[in-house]
Amino acid sequence: MHCYFFSREYPLPHQHEGTMLGNGYLGLYAWGEGRTLNISIGCSELWDHRGGMSWTERQNYRDIKAALEAGDEQAIKRIFATDDAQKPGIPSRPSLIPVGRIVFELDGELLRNELDRSTGKLAVIYSKNGVEYVGELRLDMSQKGCFAFKCKGVLSYQVLDSYSLSGNALKERSFVPPEILSRDDLKGFVQPMPADKAFSLAVVESDGLYTANFRRSTNVEQLKMDMEGSGVKESMEMTAFAYDALSRMLPGLTPLDWDKLAADNEAWWKAFWAKTPQVETGSATMDEIYYDGLFKFASMTTPDGYPAGLQGPWLEDNSLPPWSGDYHFNINVEMMYWPAYRANCLENLRKILDLVWSWREQLRQNARNYIGIDNGYMLPHAVDDRCTCMGAFWTGTIDHACTAWMSQMMVDYADYSGDMDYLRNVAFEFMRGTMAVFQAMLEKRDGKFVLPLSVSPEYRGAAMNAWGENASFQLAAIHRLARNLIATANTLGEKQNPAWKEIVDKLPMAAFVKGADGSEEIGLWDGLLLEESHRHHSHLAALCPFDTIDPEDPQWSGIVARSIRRWLYHGMGLWSGWCIPWAAMIQNRLGNAEAAELLLDIWKREYNNCGGGSLHDTYFKGCSLMSSRPQVMQMDGAMGALTAVQDMMLHSRQGVLHLFAGSPLRHRNVRFTNMPAPGGFRVSASRTLREANVEVVAGRDNTLRLKCHGNGFSHVTVNGREGVLDANGLLQLPMKAGENIQLYFS
Repeated sequence: MHCYFFSREYPLPHQHEGTMLGNGYLGLYAWGEGRTLNISIGCSELWDHRGGMSWTERQNYRDIKAALEAGDEQAIKRIFATDDAQKPGIPSRPSLIPVGRIVFELDGELLRNELDRSTGKLAVIYSKNGVEYVGELRLDMSQKGCFAFKCKGVLSYQVLDSYSLSGNALKERSFVPPEILSRDDLKGFVQPMPADKAFSLAVVESDGLYTANFRRSTNVEQLKMDMEGSGVKESMEMTAFAYDALSRMLPGLTPLDWDKLAADNEAWWKAFWAKTPQVETGSATMDEIYYDGLFKFASMTTPDGYPAGLQGPWLEDNSLPPWSGDYHFNINVEMMYWPAYRANCLENLRKILDLVWSWREQLRQNARNYIGIDNGYMLPHAVDDRCTCMGAFWTGTIDHACTAWMSQMMVDYADYSGDMDYLRNVAFEFMRGTMAVFQAMLEKRDGKFVLPLSVSPEYRGAAMNAWGENASFQLAAIHRLARNLIATANTLGEKQNPAWKEIVDKLPMAAFVKGADGSEEIGLWDGLLLEESHRHHSHLAALCPFDTIDPEDPQWSGIVARSIRRWLYHGMGLWSGWCIPWAAMIQNRLGNAEAAELLLDIWKREYNNCGGGSLHDTYFKGCSLMSSRPQVMQMDGAMGALTAVQDMMLHSRQGVLHLFAGSPLRHRNVRFTNMPAPGGFRVSASRTLREANVEVVAGRDNTLRLKCHGNGFSHVTVNGREGVLDANGLLQLPMKAGENIQLYFS
C-alpha cells in the first residue's frame, strides 16, 4: 500500500523536521541541508534523576485545602516546593538527557529522505553532477543501542556530544565535559553523569559502513574516579584511558553485519504489519495519519523497549526536552498508548502499565501522606521513570483522576486481552486502591456526595482559583472507576464494596451549571462554565474518554448539546496539537463524522511540520495563539490522531460497538480488517453507500451489541438469515468463544 512509503525533500533544517526511526529505546532523526546530513540521537531511558519533589506529610489534603481556602499562595508554594529548589548546580526536577549527533559531510547535495515503513529502511538520496546516489540508514530493532549508515559518498564525519551542543544546559546541571574519542577508524565520547550511569556514543567506520553504538556504563563511581585520576578530564584529545573506558563499555565494538541487519529488520517489520489491522478510510490524509501513526507507535513502544514519555525516544540534541520529556498522566501518556488496543499491540501497552504497577509502594506512600490511608494509590500528573513527582505545579500533583485514568487503561487491557489473572491481581487491586483515595476525599451533604477539593487539568494553571468543588473531570473519572469496580467484582466473583454502588447513585455525574438562560450545561466545576478556549477538554470527559454520559440519552442530550455549543463558541484559538484529535474523538461520539475528519485534516496541516513531526504548538502562525514557541515535538498528538482514525472505523460507547460512526458518507468505499474490540471481539468490515459487510469473531463467550452506521441501514442478515435490529439500529447476539458470524447490512 502507498501509505507504507514516506518521502520528504531537503532542506530539513530543524531536527524535529527530520525523518524518524526508533526501536523502543533509541530514537533517530535524519535531517540537514546542502551537503550536511545530521543524525540526532535520543534515548527514552537516559534520565538524570536528580531533583523533583519527595511526597511527604507536608503535601497533605488538610493543609492544602486550608491554604487554598485562605488564598495563601506562599503556603502552597512551600508545600509543593521541590527538594533542591534554589540550590546551584542541582536541578529542580529530573530530566531526560539528549545523547548527541553524528554529522556526515557528503560529496553531493541532499535531495530527499525516502522511508519504507514496511521494512524500516531509510534511504537518503543525494545528487552529484546530476546523478542520484543513495545512502541507507537502519536502526537495529533487537540490539537496542546499535544503528548503521551505509554510504560510499561520505567525505568526513563527526560525533558531537550533547554537552557541547546544548550550550550551558548540562553544565548548569553539574555535568562535566565528556571524554572525546578520536582515531582514524573510531570517533565518539564517554559522558559521565552526576548521579546516574555514564553513557557513550561511538562510531566505527569500515569501507563506507558507519556503525554506531550507544551504551551505558555499569560502574559510574569507578569511571569517575578513573577520570579524576587520569589527569585528562578536561582534555579534548584521544587518550589511552578513554579508549580503554570505551572498550569496557562497548565490548566487541565491530562493524555490524549489514545484510543480517537488513534481513532482521525486514522480518521484524513484516511481522508487525501482519498483525495490525489494515484500514482504508477513503481519505488519503486519514490513511497517512493511520499508517504513519502505527509506524511511530511501533518505533517508540516495542515490547522489549523502554516506556515512552512525552517525546518517546526522539529528543532534541541541543537542549533539554520541554517538560523534561516526562510522563504526563493527565492525558498525554494515555493518548500515546491508546492505539495499542485496536492495533493488536497489547504487549506494547504492557510496558507502561507494568511501569505504573512497579511504582505501587511509592503510590501507596503518596496516598498515605496525602489523605492518611494505608490502602490507597495516588499518581501525580507528572513524574520521571522512578515516579519522582516533578513538584511545583500543585494542581497536577493532586489530580487524582490521573490514577483513575490509568486504572481504566488497566481494566481495558484485561478486557481486550481476556487476561483474568491480570484483571484479578493487578487491575482490580489498583482500582480498589484508587477508589479508596476518592472515598476518603468525598463528603456527604444532604444525602449527596461532594468532592470538596478538585481540579480540571491545567484550567487556570496553578493559580489560587484553579480549583472548585465537583470538577466534572474528576466526577467522570470516579463514575467510570466505580462502574469498572462493580463490573470487575461481578466478573471475578468478588464481593462488592457497597460504597461503590452508593457513589454511582449519590455522586453527581458532572458539575451541572446554569447558563444565562437558566438551562443547565456541563461546567468545569460547580458554579463555573467554560470561560475561554482551552486545550484540555476535560469537562467533557464524561463523553470521552470515560463514557459515563450517553449524549443520545434524552436525560442528557440537551445538556450535552448546550455544553458542546459553548465549547464550539469559544473555539480553537488556544488549542494545542494533542487536543485536536481528542476533539475529533468527541465529535465521533456525537455522530459528527464530517467534523471529526475536518479536525484531523486541520491537525495534519497545522500541527505537523514539513518532516511530519507532531507538534504541541502550530507549525505556522495565523490560525492559533499556540504558535509562539520554537518547535515542541510531542508524540501524543500523532498517537491521538491515530486513535481518532481507529474511532472512525470502530469504537465502543455505552457497551455498543459502533462501526463507521466517524466515516463520512461521501467516502463510498471504506474498510478495515481484523480489528480488536472491547469484549474480546475481532471485527472486519467494509461499507459502500448502500451496504456493509461485517465479520465478527468472538474470543470468549459474550453478547455482541453492534450498530453499523451508513445510509440508513434498516435490515441485517446474520449468516445469510434475516436478523433483527431494534428501533435504533442496534443488533444484539449472544456469541460463543471462537464463533464467527457474517453480517450484511442494507
